[in-house]
Amino acid sequence: MSEIIDVLLLLALPASGKSEVRRYLASLSPEQCRGDFHLGPTVQLDDYPYVHMMRRVSQELRKQGADGVFFDSDELPMKEPLDWGTLVELLNEDFDDLERRHRPAPASAAEWLLDRFDRARQKAGAPSALGALPATSRRALLGALEREAADLLRDKNAGIPERLDGRTVVIEAARGGPDGAKPPLPAPLGYAYTLSRFSDAILARASILYVWVTPEESRRKNHERTDPNDPGSILHHGVPMAVMLGDYGCDDMEWLIQHSGRPDTVRVETRGGIHHLPVARFDNRVDKTTFVRADRAAWKPGDVAALHSGLGEAFTRLARAETARVG
Repeated sequence: MSEIIDVLLLLALPASGKSEVRRYLASLSPEQCRGDFHLGPTVQLDDYPYVHMMRRVSQELRKQGADGVFFDSDELPMKEPLDWGTLVELLNEDFDDLERRHRPAPASAAEWLLDRFDRARQKAGAPSALGALPATSRRALLGALEREAADLLRDKNAGIPERLDGRTVVIEAARGGPDGAKPPLPAPLGYAYTLSRFSDAILARASILYVWVTPEESRRKNHERTDPNDPGSILHHGVPMAVMLGDYGCDDMEWLIQHSGRPDTVRVETRGGIHHLPVARFDNRVDKTTFVRADRAAWKPGDVAALHSGLGEAFTRLARAETARVG
């Protein structure tokens, strides 16, 4: 058995508890993480900051009276479904930067970010529209976004350690399909598509922890956590209801597990190859994670014990599946 999990894909519907799980793990000692959960010190990647910046791009373009490119409204889903692939390509780049210890230092963080969006869109098969903006429009957009893009770049570079040996890279994402849809979900929706877009460098080393809630519970918790004064926050951002129903009304994880062909894995077909990723579900249908949003001093021992036990069971199953893959 691998001593620690190398790459952990932390997947779930919005507001299901992914970020709370990350915060709880960060509260533990390295010895607890390794001994109870087979995790090394974590390095975090998440596509939500890119979604937030896509919305900011769209907001600024709409202020100019131009097409929003990514979103027509703050309340609507993405205009181009292939941007689910764009997000994965951005994560692939971030993972590559981790491996190479590459910390970008562009003259303009906003220019760097817009160019990354266009490049990732091209890889996903979507039109790269930002490079074709009129010069005056692009200058105004760059000026409006420079500070936030610089914050994103600073956080990205600060999260790159000098070495990955002994660490666990955690990659967080949420995917789904329209309310009432039945798997298999058509590309580019759902986890089948998104997993197929991850690089082979990630897939060869990845395991999946799926935080399991119902779509109804996801919508309830999304409403509960939303702080309109903190839209860029990992813990407190809200997803509009049209998006919750249109993009996250269901997901295909259970279907993928049932149709994998190997127990406790998800079968991923990509670039002519097949990967069987170890998978375990952390059952959060009865909420075990919301308390983590509070200050640590307010955490109740019973809540901590229930969360720790539930995660321990899931990670034990994951470690066994990883052993079977390596063996």
